[in-house]
Amino acid sequence: MTQAEQKVLVANTAIDTLIEKGKIFSGMKIGLGTGSTAMPAVKRLAEHIQSGRIKDIKAVVTSFQTQNACQDYGIPVYSMNDKIIGGELDLSIDGADEVTPDCFCIKGGGAAHVREKLVEYNSKIFVVVADSSKAVETIGTKFPVPVEIIGEARIPVTNALNALGAKCVLREGVRKCGPVITDNGNQILDCTWDKPIDVALMEDKINSIVGVVENGLFSKNKPIVFVAKDDGTVEQRNWH
Repeated sequence: MTQAEQKVLVANTAIDTLIEKGKIFSGMKIGLGTGSTAMPAVKRLAEHIQSGRIKDIKAVVTSFQTQNACQDYGIPVYSMNDKIIGGELDLSIDGADEVTPDCFCIKGGGAAHVREKLVEYNSKIFVVVADSSKAVETIGTKFPVPVEIIGEARIPVTNALNALGAKCVLREGVRKCGPVITDNGNQILDCTWDKPIDVALMEDKINSIVGVVENGLFSKNKPIVFVAKDDGTVEQRNWH
């Protein structure tokens, strides 16, 4: 299967399985992620809502991209701060840039990891959908770990990340002069290491640096993971 076909397969399989197994049901508060695998999942969820199989879903989104999709599909969108949400979600579903056998993830290739972490670390159940190219053994040496920073802190944060062994590159805009500016008005340093990192330890170390808003390492709310394979099957990890 092509990568695009895998993305649709894994998104559809995850949503269908979660509904069949009673993990998604009417009246839930659901976080919806960002990116090329999360969008098919949003579409599949909308199809079940439109068919009447599930009803009264309240969504919290992680980016303008997802907000626009929900508006197009007629899914009502709320803030984590709305009283009806109360800062807690029943379930969230999102893609990942890398996911290990231990279900540690890198997220933030789409520059939405701060809102993604806010949503997914405040969800009772966190679900990741990924194509086979995202399944890796270790994290840190290939796909960059995004670190969202306050612009004024760029140099001191870079120095502190260098001290942790990271090589940092300021993410530049595409068809825009200058750096990428996130939905939160911040900049992103993309970081790689010569050797694989301890994900949980590095997540905490990076977030202890003054000027860092949040990083794209996800270790603290281990997700249920669905991974599509080249042969058209879907592997499930950490089902509970």
